Amino acid sequence: MSVLLTLNAGSSSVKFAVYDDTATDCLVSGKVRRIFNDPLMQVKTKGTSTETPIQITDHRGAVHAIMDVLDVHLAGRPVCAVGHRVVHGGAKFSDPVVLTDDVRAMLAEFIPLAPGHQPHNLAGVSAAIEAFPNATHMACFDTGFHRSHSRVHDMYGLPRKYYDQGVRRYGFHGLSYTYLTQTLAADFPDLAQGNVVYLHLGNGASGAAVSNSAPISTTMGFSPLDGLAMGTRPGQLDPGVLLYLMRSDGMDADTLESLLYKDSGLKGISGMTNDMRTLLDSTTPEAAEAVAYFCVRASREIVAMAADMGGLDAVVFSGGIGENAPRIRAQILSEMEWCGIHLNPAANGAGHTVITSGRVQGLVIPTNEEIVLARAAMAAATE
Repeated sequence: MSVLLTLNAGSSSVKFAVYDDTATDCLVSGKVRRIFNDPLMQVKTKGTSTETPIQITDHRGAVHAIMDVLDVHLAGRPVCAVGHRVVHGGAKFSDPVVLTDDVRAMLAEFIPLAPGHQPHNLAGVSAAIEAFPNATHMACFDTGFHRSHSRVHDMYGLPRKYYDQGVRRYGFHGLSYTYLTQTLAADFPDLAQGNVVYLHLGNGASGAAVSNSAPISTTMGFSPLDGLAMGTRPGQLDPGVLLYLMRSDGMDADTLESLLYKDSGLKGISGMTNDMRTLLDSTTPEAAEAVAYFCVRASREIVAMAADMGGLDAVVFSGGIGENAPRIRAQILSEMEWCGIHLNPAANGAGHTVITSGRVQGLVIPTNEEIVLARAAMAAATE
């Protein structure tokens, strides 16, 4: 029996999962995390979970370490297809595509659009192709979900020629939103026909407005920097601030890039860390302020996306923070009572799927990007 492999390379981690050839049964999963700082390998099988230190220095090394783990767990079963998460597909790519040499070259051109992710995605692709040269390798794009937005929700207030050059709102976290919309449609079909704001809250955070399962707008834009506050990224920011920093502090593009991608957001405001768990446990006013800013920005963006849809029927929380931090969900929704959403503290604290009462519903749905990748890989393997 052949199997399907998924690889999901983030800025400092690589997740993996192995499914049977029908993409229904996950045989083994895990991730390499903290790639650049005391890396750890997590491996989960049915009934077992381990975490061990490994010696690597980059994403390519992480993928090779994963291949060593898979040698044991695959037990000779061939990998027929690999689904790869690729953050940026530009204006050209929306649906999953086979990773030919030409496609890989085009995707490399998008590195300036997502410098913290795209190089790592493509490094994982190269390592996997070396390891499994006979498998079909598919790219699934985080930007793809949002490609059906209307032009008015994609454009900026710049001269039109820049839109034609690719300066537009692409949006991200598309694999997560694909899974969430499909799950809501299956489990809450009536609700899915309404106006829903999905919040993918983690170290990277964004929101998506979806009406009757059709994407309308999103908080991230040209890059993964815009919209909600994040672990180390600022979210919404007046571009005049960047002009000021260039002129007053002499910052160049590289310095600004480091500031915006690595030292802002929760980490910058708190002066401590980008880890929400640590901030919630802290008693410092700076930590409380960072948490408050994170929540206020989320509440504000919910209202903006509701305006894009002409109404609001549900807010769906997902991602590491959205799924596991009831205090954050409560703080975000406490700003929303005026619009008919009323938190049920007991349901929220217990992590129930439905955590509110009232006209507008609040739900918690764990995301699963890997199954989206596995299904794309299965489709490629059966063509």
